[in-house]
Amino acid sequence: MKELSVFVDESGDFGTYDKRTPYYILSLVLHDQGIDITEDLMALEREMTNIGYPDHCIHVGPIIRKENEYEYEDLETRIKIVKRLMSFVRHIDVKFLSVYIEKKNAEDSLQAVSQLSRELSRQIKDEMDFFQSYDEVKVYYDNGQTEVNKVISSVFNSLLDKVEFRRVVPAEYRLFQVADLVCTMKLAELKMHNKALSNSEQLFFGDERTLKKNYLKPIESKSL
Repeated sequence: MKELSVFVDESGDFGTYDKRTPYYILSLVLHDQGIDITEDLMALEREMTNIGYPDHCIHVGPIIRKENEYEYEDLETRIKIVKRLMSFVRHIDVKFLSVYIEKKNAEDSLQAVSQLSRELSRQIKDEMDFFQSYDEVKVYYDNGQTEVNKVISSVFNSLLDKVEFRRVVPAEYRLFQVADLVCTMKLAELKMHNKALSNSEQLFFGDERTLKKNYLKPIESKSL
């Protein structure tokens, strides 16, 4: 039995349009369960321990914005945390898929859900040979937003057989944290193209060249 694990995370909300949050992004991390990443996981844990964050659930957005538990952390350490996760991403054999909509083009949450569903469905159909090569697909999501549950449930159930949905606790799955990373970097990419990077993002990444080279290109290289 070939099994595919799909870890889903989102960026944005389905509320009214706000120019500060113009996109809704859905990112998927696809992992063939026949590929063992145990050694890579152990290496990541060692690296995180070495910088003072053992057993830590990485949440990239707050790291960049210096929020929550990172409020008093210095920039150098915050960059190290994300670089450790990026190194993990470079070494593991996974694929990424991201879809997004511009909220200004949706009149309400129902229309936003419909647009996002169509876009996700289109991309999965484009890669149907890949998905159909698996006997079973398990989709992991933290049930953060009801609308996302509707999107992934309707799309996966309509296109694929033998799909199972599981609720994930982010701290327990590094690949879910990778999905969070992919979402955050997709948002940074979109904002970069529109010259809309925030002050905290500009401070964290330094410049567009660094953002592209160290973060966006490694993720793009693993796109489905």
